[in-house]
Amino acid sequence: MLMTGAQAIVACLVNQGVDTVFGYPGGTILPLYDALYDSSIHHVLTVHEQGAAHAADGYARASGRVGVCIATSGPGATNLVTGLANAFMDSVPVVAITGQVQTSLIGRDAFQEIDITGITMPITKHNFLVKDISKLPETIKRAFRIAQSGRPGPVLVDIPRDIQTDQYQFDDLDDELPKLAASRQPPDFEELIAKAAAAVSTAERPVIVAGGGVINANAGEAITRFSEQCGLPVVTTLMGIGSLPPKHPNLLGMTGLHGVKPANHAVHAADVLIVAGSRFSDRITGDRARYAAGKTVIHIDIDPAELHKNVDASVALVGEMNTILEALSQAAKPGNWTAWWATINEWREAYKPSGPEDELSAYWIMNELNRQTGGGRDVIYVTDVGQHQMWAAQFLDVGGSRGFLSSGGLGAMGFGLPAAVGAQLAVPHKRVIHIAGDGGYKMTGCELYTVAAEKLPVISIVINNNSLGMVRQLQQCYCNKRYSASLLPTPVDFTSFGRAFGIPAVTVNTRQEFADAFTHAWKGGGPALIAVNIATAHVVTPMINLGGTLDAYIDVEE
Repeated sequence: MLMTGAQAIVACLVNQGVDTVFGYPGGTILPLYDALYDSSIHHVLTVHEQGAAHAADGYARASGRVGVCIATSGPGATNLVTGLANAFMDSVPVVAITGQVQTSLIGRDAFQEIDITGITMPITKHNFLVKDISKLPETIKRAFRIAQSGRPGPVLVDIPRDIQTDQYQFDDLDDELPKLAASRQPPDFEELIAKAAAAVSTAERPVIVAGGGVINANAGEAITRFSEQCGLPVVTTLMGIGSLPPKHPNLLGMTGLHGVKPANHAVHAADVLIVAGSRFSDRITGDRARYAAGKTVIHIDIDPAELHKNVDASVALVGEMNTILEALSQAAKPGNWTAWWATINEWREAYKPSGPEDELSAYWIMNELNRQTGGGRDVIYVTDVGQHQMWAAQFLDVGGSRGFLSSGGLGAMGFGLPAAVGAQLAVPHKRVIHIAGDGGYKMTGCELYTVAAEKLPVISIVINNNSLGMVRQLQQCYCNKRYSASLLPTPVDFTSFGRAFGIPAVTVNTRQEFADAFTHAWKGGGPALIAVNIATAHVVTPMINLGGTLDAYIDVEE
């Protein structure tokens, strides 16, 4: 079929099942936008290209499908970088399509020319610069395959303007790439499963650590079944939140720097760790050598590069998460863990969470959200980065394996609101609740325009403590309370900000005001913004010493 390169791109996107893309137009990408005009694909115009990348990321996390973002060359492409790095760190399947100056101008410092493939090489699974129009369909298909296969991640396709405008007789638009060879189990797979199962069955203090790989593999049911059949306690990383139902008796909560004490104590005291889909980030382990000391570590991951990278594994199981967990469920036998569970339950009783009494606090807000939403069954929570993120991770009831979206590896402030846009469009039958701090909200808050333009029923909650709260907390602990550039004394009227975009907004200062405001927003069918003023002095507890062990906490005073 004779068509332009831009028309071929659109046809390939449709063939890949793409129904929504996020982007911002510009000169070198205009031919693609012209082709989109006649297509069935819904284009979401964001306020900034970073918003487009984060929105595609949120779309992918919430749906499990590939998110797609589009930008022009030069500044448009470079504005995608933070979003692509975020997707790369958290293993999220995103395809970014960028315009490029025409092929005859590449390397001549043309207007808005930038080597975006060179820039993004370290933060994408792969990237392409298409210089041959005949290879365009194959390249788009390969981009989607790479983004989804194995360990997911972002892929960028850079397409010069003349490749988009030239015509070509495309005869392979509907052709599928050759199927990938079925992943083979390593020859010693059964032996490794038997070794891991034996370690579990003979353990005295076993613990499962569920990471983001469980969510990416849709393996929540498999890990829950494994935990139940063997009677194993489970902790999650930040990225693994939602692996088990929120009130499951085997779930101890989040582990790590701001992990809850029952979870951290269990990991520290364990003699066997079954770690599923986690890369042993420093925020999870603290001191890596002491983290694994005296433990049998069973590490499950789809990416062989992660095995033995940060922590040496006693048993390394590489492959598809569901397959490995099912094999372990069948092979492992429950041990006599009555004493272990008794100890865990003592920790649960001793370290019940609490917050400031009779004061509006993030702890109280999260519990009020749990109460009003019925435990998060019909909710997707999307957070930004900072103190509010940790409070949300500690206290929210997340009712689904893709019900908690947060920037983990990169920790990108500004992620939350555009990611909420993507999540709401991906899963329209659920309500997206976005939680941010006042610092991060000011970074990408103008994406409220996109919320309004798309008429999305996102509830945006701004935890306003007039500071860069997490930075301030670190300065309190490590800089002798020298609060350099972390206090934000100039007030921001978030209510007026929201209303500027036509979004109903309110500022609250008391528990009752928040309860009433959220009830109104929850029952309403449209977007809403609730700015919550809390004390600047509130801190996230517990907190382990950076580089310390999981049972050594800093005494952080408010």
